[in-house]
Amino acid sequence: MAKHWTGWPAAALAMLVTLALVAGELTDAAQRRWWSAHSLTTDTVSGLLVLLVTVLVVNQLLRRRQSRERGQAVAAQATIMVAQAARAARAVSALAHGSGDRDSDSDSDSDEFRTYMIMLLVGAPVLIDDPVSRRFLEQAQFLGGVLARTLTTLHGTAHAGAPSPPSPPPDAEFDDAVQRLKDAAAPLLQLLSPEVLSTVEGMAWTADEIG
Repeated sequence: MAKHWTGWPAAALAMLVTLALVAGELTDAAQRRWWSAHSLTTDTVSGLLVLLVTVLVVNQLLRRRQSRERGQAVAAQATIMVAQAARAARAVSALAHGSGDRDSDSDSDSDEFRTYMIMLLVGAPVLIDDPVSRRFLEQAQFLGGVLARTLTTLHGTAHAGAPSPPSPPPDAEFDDAVQRLKDAAAPLLQLLSPEVLSTVEGMAWTADEIG
């Protein structure tokens, strides 16, 4: 409620009141005489109205600027999370399908998953505030659940000493989870210019190569 009445509706209402008073003074001789006879009241009311309109308009402009800057920061974070999600999904999928040496690759694949989950935990307080970013967070959590379930199954089977590996989840499950995450990120990424988006994506992939 407070945000509503400190926004554009409140500024418009204050402007309408000001215009109504001005119109009344110009068209109503009695009202004009009353305001002339009460100069202190006239000056006080006019000053308060001008101050109210100015504060409300400036407040809204500042809020829009802060919202835009915050949206760009969230979009950059989402870009990095999507890149890490794709790496984690590829690593876990390869492990589930038995690509390479399972013993030597399991630690690195688990590291990709842990990195993704850390990003998810760190970004959750920021992403949960806005409906669009909250939907992205939900899809990121869904993908994390798919990866965690797969790793738990693989590690549980390995510890149990089963002679044959468990059936890997369908590739479509990973692809669908990653695609849903990318679709949820698309509205956020629109806030970034192509140059900034390219830079952030490059930073994400460079960090992976260094690691």
